[in-house]
Amino acid sequence: MHVNPKDTHSMLRRSLLAAAAALAALPAAAHDYTAGDIAIGHPWSRAAGANATGAGFLTLRNTGAQPDRLVAASASIARAVELHTHIRDGDVMRMRQVDGIAIAPGQTVELRPGAFHIMLIGLKEPLVQGTRVPLTLRFERAGEVQVELAVEAAGARGNGPQHH
Repeated sequence: MHVNPKDTHSMLRRSLLAAAAALAALPAAAHDYTAGDIAIGHPWSRAAGANATGAGFLTLRNTGAQPDRLVAASASIARAVELHTHIRDGDVMRMRQVDGIAIAPGQTVELRPGAFHIMLIGLKEPLVQGTRVPLTLRFERAGEVQVELAVEAAGARGNGPQHH
């Protein structure tokens, strides 16, 4: 049986294009980062308008033997960036700024709606669903790392199929 080299080249090209398309779809589904012993899972935010306040959510897992702390975050898209938590004040839940978020060895801390989170105050431009926004995290031991917040729908709760 004789195989035409043009047919082989065409099949190889189609296979490579299909593989490239599949790889291009992967970053949209999951994005994880590391800083020292800290594994950072799926940073995300909700869509928000310019001049509004946004929030960043993610998971932090300490794979090392020493405790660490998230001590700051920064983003050029916001006038100010603060670490926050929610506390109960009588019958009302209120947000409060914190000076750091501890991550003990072997522990995972989830920054999520209604718990620890990163406030993006005074957005200079809108957070548009489907885009990604750079955010720099600073850890006491692990140092700095830049991540990207995947912007989801305005009412997202962080429990969709794209979360892990």
